[in-house]
Amino acid sequence: MENQNTIEQENSEEEENDEEQLETVDLPILPVDDLVIFPYMPPVPPFPPHHVALSGKIVMDAVDDAMLNGERVLCIFQTTSGRSLDADPRAVKDMTLDELRPIGSLIHILRAKKDDEDVLFLANGRARVEIEEILHTEPFLKARVRLLQDEEDIEEEEIIDDEDDTVENGEGNLELEALVRSIDEMFQRIVQLSSRYQEEHGLMTKSIDEPGRLADYIAAVLDLKPQEKQQILETVPVAERLNKLTHILAKEVDLHELESKIQSNAQAVINKGQREYFLREQLKAIQTELGEADDLASDIEEMRERLKKAKLPQKAKKAATKELNRLSKMQSFSPESTVSRNYLDWLLNLPWSKSTKDSIDLTKAMDILDEDHYNLVKVKERIVEHLAVRILKSEIKGPIFCFVGPPGVGKTSLGKSIARAIGRKFVRLSLGGMHDEAEIRGHRRTYIGSMPGRIVKGVRQAESNNPVFMLDEIDKLGSDFRGDPAAALLEVLDPEQNHAFTDNYLDVPFDLSQIMFITTANQTHSIPPPLRDRMETIELPGYTSNEKKQIAKQYLLPHQLKENGITKKQLGISDAAIQKVVKEYTREAGVRNLERELGTLCRKSARRVAEGKTDRNKIGVKDIPNYLGPPKFDSEIAGRTADIGVATGLSVTPAGGEILFVEATASEKQDAKGELLITGQIGNVMHESAQTALTYIKSQASSLKFDAHALQDDIHIHVPAGAIPKDGPSAGITIAAALASIATKKGINPEVAMTGELTLRGRVLPIGGVKEKILAAKQAGIKKIIVPQGNQKDFVEIPEDIQEGLAFHFVENMNQVFSEVFDKK
Repeated sequence: MENQNTIEQENSEEEENDEEQLETVDLPILPVDDLVIFPYMPPVPPFPPHHVALSGKIVMDAVDDAMLNGERVLCIFQTTSGRSLDADPRAVKDMTLDELRPIGSLIHILRAKKDDEDVLFLANGRARVEIEEILHTEPFLKARVRLLQDEEDIEEEEIIDDEDDTVENGEGNLELEALVRSIDEMFQRIVQLSSRYQEEHGLMTKSIDEPGRLADYIAAVLDLKPQEKQQILETVPVAERLNKLTHILAKEVDLHELESKIQSNAQAVINKGQREYFLREQLKAIQTELGEADDLASDIEEMRERLKKAKLPQKAKKAATKELNRLSKMQSFSPESTVSRNYLDWLLNLPWSKSTKDSIDLTKAMDILDEDHYNLVKVKERIVEHLAVRILKSEIKGPIFCFVGPPGVGKTSLGKSIARAIGRKFVRLSLGGMHDEAEIRGHRRTYIGSMPGRIVKGVRQAESNNPVFMLDEIDKLGSDFRGDPAAALLEVLDPEQNHAFTDNYLDVPFDLSQIMFITTANQTHSIPPPLRDRMETIELPGYTSNEKKQIAKQYLLPHQLKENGITKKQLGISDAAIQKVVKEYTREAGVRNLERELGTLCRKSARRVAEGKTDRNKIGVKDIPNYLGPPKFDSEIAGRTADIGVATGLSVTPAGGEILFVEATASEKQDAKGELLITGQIGNVMHESAQTALTYIKSQASSLKFDAHALQDDIHIHVPAGAIPKDGPSAGITIAAALASIATKKGINPEVAMTGELTLRGRVLPIGGVKEKILAAKQAGIKKIIVPQGNQKDFVEIPEDIQEGLAFHFVENMNQVFSEVFDKK
């Protein structure tokens, strides 16, 4: 027991002696905000000492005091508040220990130089110090400080006798060695990656044996933040200091690797650009030797001359001048120069002020229109009226026409004739299926391969700012996520806006107001109402049989003779034969199929000529089946009888008028529920018309004199052909007539066709497409047509030759229909 007390007393005395070894001295203090100097740093030589530059009388007094003592030392402490002698010299007077960081640096002044109130001195670190007491703050800050040693240094001085302590110390040395190796490897990696450090920085670590000093050296050399350096300075335990430095170095390695990667990529791009420049210069030299040099300067000068001569508007001229100035500063091989050249090429080649002079001879214009197209009086008169206005007023905005009619009636070819009649260039743009707004407005120049829109392209193609511009198939525009072309056309087809149409590519206004826009469509209901409102709609109905015969004689047959290389002397077709082809081999509103059939006759005749037969081939009515085969069409009502439940109706499609048959029947079943079944691809509107008709007929049991239970069975209504979609309200009275037929058991005269919308109270409302329906009825062999009273006004515009041979009955209610449709026999 006594021995144990003796050992404890001896250990206590040793600890007191160790504490006394830690020196305490009174030294000047310099508070700073971003300066950290580590002990024994920098190693001098090979690295130069720290250069410290401060100002102020307090600094001068502190440095003078340090220079008077033999050691020439003072202390530097970072402030916690960020205040320093440079920023606020008066702050030293009331500075306390809480405003200084707990650990600072003892520095040795190697040399000092004073200039007015500025002090520059060279210093290196000696040790870590800790303030015990502030002695005074005037004329400078002075404190009693205690010098701190690394814990590693203290442990090396201890003598370890216990065997267990020796084992534990060995494990600690292994951990310390591992940390030293780790930070050394990371530091060497940073020196290798960064150009800010020299090879000597990495070699210096090999000469530092103490782990603590190695950590201080690496922290001093690296470009760390002052806060991170202060953390390392304040960490006195060596193992802990190495751990903190490890985390900092790991982050620095990642940052330097990323920085090195960025610099490598940038250098690769620079090297590629330099290589391209060198190769292009070589290519330029070769081209110069061959006399094929692309002289950008001469091109720019040529463009400047063209710009002076071109009568561009002010905005376009300003944009072209600006782009020319940009181009003159570019290299000829630059991709941007190609973009600028294309843009300038478009600006300078557009017909900004170039226009064609209109032919204002009204008689000549009418002769040209008559020469190209038969009939179409309404359209021709409108064109001549426009020319007449041009005679009286030269400055007039171009009209915007919309030709609406079935296929093959000559809408597109009429546009060409109008351009020829008034002496203008003709441009055609097909809008069918277009669904990208940029097709109209163009793409912005920021996109690769961008180009102007189709409108501007068409104007450049015409080389005139007042062509006849045809927008074909405007009713077949599409739209998707890329935009709505119909919305872009609103500006193009608005006379109040198109004088300053801005294409996305040109980005300057272009005047479209002098252009005569003509649009074509098969139907108007698919055209957006705002767009339809901007156009003057002109109907082009289908042709009658007599009109088709005249068109075939005057236009189609001469054209086919020329196309097939034969003349009138080699082929003759009688009028009766042409009439037979019109009635029995075609059934359309236009004349396209008719031209094909005539083409077949011409080809077969051309074969006779090629085989050496020189006599004229005369084709009569009897010869047509030998050339074209059996008739393809006959009277749709021929051979039909007054069947119960069958009524003949009239409809309009994009291809012209059609007749349709409505068939109705009742299923006599005991478990019938009175359901209505409608088939034949019927749309919603037509379905509702059928329900209205059924309800109305049921309410008329007493007036029609049929059993009220006759329509309690399941009713089935079918409209052939089942593969063709049908919709619209104009079949209302036809469906009602078919239902009345099965209710009264009376047949309907097959030579009677009808059209009209039916209300629930039995009134007959007017419908559209009267002329097309009458044409279809006449071609089908109909003798009597029932039409709403409200459509009687439309007959003013129907030619008399179409009405010839037909009996028209105008009705206001369904009772008048019943008196005409049922077979009176």
